[in-house]
Amino acid sequence: MAYSISYLRRFVFVAGAFALGQAAVQAEVKLPSVFGDHMVLQQGQRLPVWGWAEPGESVTVSIAGQSHTTEADKNGAWNLRLKKSLKASKSPVAFTVKGSNTIDFKDVLVGEVWLCSGQSNMEWSVRSSDNADKEIANAKHPLIRHIKIPHRPSDKEERDVTTDGWLVCSPKTVGNFTAVGYFFARHLQGEIGVPIGLLGCNWGGTRIEPWTTPSGFKSVPELKKDYADKLDTFPQKRDNGSINHQSPLALHNGMISPINPYGIRGALWYQGESNNGEGMLYYEKKKALINGWRDIWNNKKMPFYFVQLAPYKYGGEPTRLAGIWQAQLETLKVPHTGMAVTTDIGNIRDIHPRNKQEVGRRLALWALTKDYGKKGIEYSGPLFKSARFRKGTAIVRFTHADGLKSTNGQPLSHWEVAGEDEKFAAAQAEIKGNTVVAKSDTVKKPKFVRFGYHQEAEPNLANAAGLPASPFTTAELE
Repeated sequence: MAYSISYLRRFVFVAGAFALGQAAVQAEVKLPSVFGDHMVLQQGQRLPVWGWAEPGESVTVSIAGQSHTTEADKNGAWNLRLKKSLKASKSPVAFTVKGSNTIDFKDVLVGEVWLCSGQSNMEWSVRSSDNADKEIANAKHPLIRHIKIPHRPSDKEERDVTTDGWLVCSPKTVGNFTAVGYFFARHLQGEIGVPIGLLGCNWGGTRIEPWTTPSGFKSVPELKKDYADKLDTFPQKRDNGSINHQSPLALHNGMISPINPYGIRGALWYQGESNNGEGMLYYEKKKALINGWRDIWNNKKMPFYFVQLAPYKYGGEPTRLAGIWQAQLETLKVPHTGMAVTTDIGNIRDIHPRNKQEVGRRLALWALTKDYGKKGIEYSGPLFKSARFRKGTAIVRFTHADGLKSTNGQPLSHWEVAGEDEKFAAAQAEIKGNTVVAKSDTVKKPKFVRFGYHQEAEPNLANAAGLPASPFTTAELE
């Protein structure tokens, strides 16, 4: 397997954060806190394991019958990679690390590990979701585990962070799990039958820039001037000397770096509210985030599944949110991505819709189809494919369009067309096979068409699976 230069460089130095200053006092073998009792290890990958010890100390890692030895470098950092990938196991596997002392991890499972990141809608807990009391009482899923990474900005790439460790899902623990992550895991685990580990690495209200890596910013030409050329100025500090957690790199350094390169299958992302109004610029930033994470995890095909924001009455220009929707829709052009549309399960008076069950399920549909080989599952609602204009009508084609229907039996809502002047007017729309035909009495020669293009739009177009169509526009956006 070929590794990128940046990844190899990172892996060589991944355990070096406590170098020099701590090497002299570091006598015992230690691993970062993402390794711990009750953890889930990723199946099917030659996993990296890293930590610290006395400089020159021999360290042996034994996992599930295989054993490998390495030596701590002059700074006390050590790392190695398993020679064989692990197979999923519902019963605990042995995991021991031995140097001058021995660490014997307890109740370690092997299965699927997913990073759950973003802002408040990803951090939103099971306790605060729909039917919380019932969900918590029924949360007897010991094969699902969760670890929460604490909020922590940093001006350098940290190698460890203090956590409360991995928690086994139960009525006593699940209340504080990421709800979207938990409901994703519950649906996934019920379908594929292996343990699921969730890395809860999220922070309410955060922008996308602080989560992005340096290599991610460098990978997108459109971000060169404002970000890639200024990386040495980030993260920014406030007047009191504290790190501005909303500035670029701050949360990559403090929250993502400490868990990288822990083995994961992919990432779930729910964010965008704090970047509302940026339109297609958000698409460029999203590409940077995805590229960067794939780079530091050395996996160009790492799945990245995200949630399209729900309708909400933000105020101001009513199409600003729709610009983010379009940017999110465009992100599907990036290979190995998927999007859960939520226009039908939001709450325009609450920026935190409580139905996280369906959000998690819709994300799981993508993973089941794309990563776990499940057949016969419709995993997406209708997605815009093309539009042509003929005899005063807009004829729109979609992918995932089998069984197009109105979800409430009423005429299709939130369709608009515009002529050369790009002044959109309400349109009447009807389903014809796998297409929608829209027209307006006030626009005789339509050239553009858009759907659901308002922050409070809750349109009624779906496919036979009941999955809603994504908003879109054919007009050019800045």
